[in-house]
Amino acid sequence: MKKQKVILAYSGGLDTSVLVAWMTRELNKEVIAVLVDVGQGGDFKNATERAYQAGASKVFVIDAKKEFAQDYCFKAIKANALYEGRYPLVSSLSRPLIAKKLVDVAKKQKADLIAHGCSAKGNDQIRFELAINALAPDIEVLAPVRSWNMTRAESLEYLKKLNINLTYKKNKLYSIDENVFGRAIECGELEDPFASPPQDVWQLTKKTKDTSREITIEFFNGCPVAIDQIPMEPHGIIGHLNKVVGSYGFGRIDMIENRKVGIKSREVYEAPGALALIMAHRDLEGLTLERALCHEKLRLEPLWAELAYDGMWFSPLFEAVEAFIQTSQKSVNGEVRLKVQPFYLEVLGRRSNESLYRLELATYDKGDEFSHEDAKGFVNLLSLSVKTWAEVQKRAKKV
Repeated sequence: MKKQKVILAYSGGLDTSVLVAWMTRELNKEVIAVLVDVGQGGDFKNATERAYQAGASKVFVIDAKKEFAQDYCFKAIKANALYEGRYPLVSSLSRPLIAKKLVDVAKKQKADLIAHGCSAKGNDQIRFELAINALAPDIEVLAPVRSWNMTRAESLEYLKKLNINLTYKKNKLYSIDENVFGRAIECGELEDPFASPPQDVWQLTKKTKDTSREITIEFFNGCPVAIDQIPMEPHGIIGHLNKVVGSYGFGRIDMIENRKVGIKSREVYEAPGALALIMAHRDLEGLTLERALCHEKLRLEPLWAELAYDGMWFSPLFEAVEAFIQTSQKSVNGEVRLKVQPFYLEVLGRRSNESLYRLELATYDKGDEFSHEDAKGFVNLLSLSVKTWAEVQKRAKKV
């Protein structure tokens, strides 16, 4: 009987390497490992060798850094997306893209199944499976980690019994997910919400600079396109700001987060580039968006962030909200000037050829062109309904 083909979301870490071995031997499947590069770094050659050693029939390494930055991170910047007002969706954004690549490979390889190594407590199982079900409802999803419950020590022992010699640290301190947009760190000492994060968790935000520096970011249609007048690729802009702003220690987030599965978890993030870009972008919108459009967008931004966090990237509601966000960005063009200093970032100024700020209307000095005569009628009409209500209430109390 021909073996079923399984496309595995492969990271090169212990869990997914064990998954290759386990599905090959225990489930009698042909496993094809897919490693999607979204800027996490690492030795992909070594990861590929691990997958083959564990039993994979094929390994695909897909460079998706540019696509991730342009089509996922930049959309989050346009939406000023911060889950629960703080988290710039570092891990959340990469999952729908990885799922999309898994589905692409599954269709080309005529695979029957797609597997991931996410746990039952996390959000990623939801993000992967919702995306896969939306893109390929006919392909079954496997999640072995939800049922096998092997500890790290047991996973290493399992490989040892199979005479698979893979080198991994026995006592891994933290669980870390990294991509172009930043780093997510959890587990270990971080599971005590009252304890301060150990200094060794910080990699992107190690403070090495004590002076201050100005940075100018240029936007076109809501997308950052240049830093200090130097055009850059999407992932290059984020990476450059991660280094520059991160060297001042800015970009750390330590929060108690509400996972979709109902668990509160202590999460630590580093996202200096993401936070700097969102700060600059939001400020430029204040200059270029019409008032009613600006206010409606502010109401939709938390919804966009929550849908992305919940794995609803390919849902009809997300598509509709995203269409609104994209339409709103046509006039978000211009430059924002930032100042970074140790552990702090602020906006110094902004300018745009499509600025809605008009000095002749805003000034209180000579040159004022605002129609002061019109203000009386405007205020009268604006207060008419509440004035009528107040008069009626006053009469009612006398009865």
